[in-house]
Amino acid sequence: MTTLHRFTLFVAASTLLLITAGGLVTSTDSGLAVPDWPNTYGYFMFSFPMSKMVGGILYEHGHRLIASTVGMLMIGLAFWISRLDDRRWVKRLAWGAVAAVVLQGTLGGITVLYFLPAPISIAHAGLAQIVFCLTVSLALFTSPGWRDETAEPVADTILARLTIATAMLVYAQILIGATMRHTGAGLAIPDFPLAFGHVIPPEWSWPIAIHFGHRVGAVVVTLAVVATASHLLTHHRHQPQLRRLAWLLIGFVASQFTLGALTVLSERQAGINTAHVATGAALLATSVLLALRVHRHRFSDAPSRARIDVLATVPTTPSLGGVR
Repeated sequence: MTTLHRFTLFVAASTLLLITAGGLVTSTDSGLAVPDWPNTYGYFMFSFPMSKMVGGILYEHGHRLIASTVGMLMIGLAFWISRLDDRRWVKRLAWGAVAAVVLQGTLGGITVLYFLPAPISIAHAGLAQIVFCLTVSLALFTSPGWRDETAEPVADTILARLTIATAMLVYAQILIGATMRHTGAGLAIPDFPLAFGHVIPPEWSWPIAIHFGHRVGAVVVTLAVVATASHLLTHHRHQPQLRRLAWLLIGFVASQFTLGALTVLSERQAGINTAHVATGAALLATSVLLALRVHRHRFSDAPSRARIDVLATVPTTPSLGGVR
């Protein structure tokens, strides 16, 4: 494992910590505990007295400190990749991640200055997930296993489609969840697994529709994960890298579903609510990693043997003269 890869893993872990801290800010309603930006009560961010970091200020200012640190780490990572990596598309991806982090910080500032407008807050949450997936992807692309010439290519059209669909569904579910959180609909339906004692809510409003949509989305995502993992474990269980990701998907989706239920039953207890956000990010990143692994042969730096093997297994339509 190279030093660059280790550092990329550290940046990815720091980004997940940032998402967790942001989830804690929302779970504790601390988004306006610090009313100014980019300063903190008039102080330069890194000079704010530790003695004043109490209550909601601790969560909100701590979130800002972690965000600034992640931004600096991302810039350092982009420079490091630009210097050592010979793949142009990886360099561009690294600088794209830097741009996303800058935009993310700007959205966070706008969220505070304009008193938590829901559309900006939702965009802030959605972009955070993209930043995390970018850092996780960079960690994969800089890993020794990515360039393993002996790795067996995956020639499975069904699995290829399932992995992309699963990643898209997970991200859509996260956006619905962010909408629910930032519009105050987290307890619009106060019971679980029923909705006001019924399978379908007997009454409707915007918050109830968002909340119920999130519940339906949870079922859809769970089914997609089960279908993807089952297909993989049935047809590709001999590939350990894919097998591990499949089991991770199953573990994360089970944990996420449980945490979602506990969030409602505990009336949005901050710790459970925050764990729900962090686990959702881990589920999304795992689905993205699996999709990238399955589509390895499509990348320009794929081993030539992988491309040849995959192309050789793609069925072609026979000519009329060849039909027997």
